[in-house]
Amino acid sequence: MIATFTRVEATTYPESFERIFREHASFVYRTAYRVTGSAEDAEDVVQTLFVQLLRRDPVAEFEKNPKAYLYRAAVNTSLNVIRSRRRSVLVEDLGEFEAHSLRPESRGQREVEEKLRAAMAELNPRAAEILVLRHVHGYSDAEIAKLLGTSRGTIAVSLFRTRSRLRKAISAYLGDKS
Repeated sequence: MIATFTRVEATTYPESFERIFREHASFVYRTAYRVTGSAEDAEDVVQTLFVQLLRRDPVAEFEKNPKAYLYRAAVNTSLNVIRSRRRSVLVEDLGEFEAHSLRPESRGQREVEEKLRAAMAELNPRAAEILVLRHVHGYSDAEIAKLLGTSRGTIAVSLFRTRSRLRKAISAYLGDKS
């Protein structure tokens, strides 16, 4: 039998990969959780992202700034999860689902949150990244600009446009529900 070597075994990442995982896994998880709203999905995003990283050849962007690269990848992977949710809705515990749906305040809030997540999934990935960095991780416009290698003005304009787009989506949804 001929031995085969997987991409993981042939990877050129240094032994510091474990260190990188330890340093950034919680950041990736928090980002994914805030985008998807689900602990299970966030765990899947972390796992998927780091497995893909191991299977690929090193990317120059990753080597230059691992945190920025992982952040972008986490947002993009999380948005893909949200998009895939639309194609398949799973209800694991019918009793829990029915109990939540009987409470109008939680049902309404949950529906608005889902609409917001769906609207975020429609955003340009870069705009979604900037939005999450600002409103989830609390970075300033200047910090985001430095992290993404752009100007503070570009970040401010992107945030303004993105918030306007999300506001319109939620207003349209609430207008339809009223």
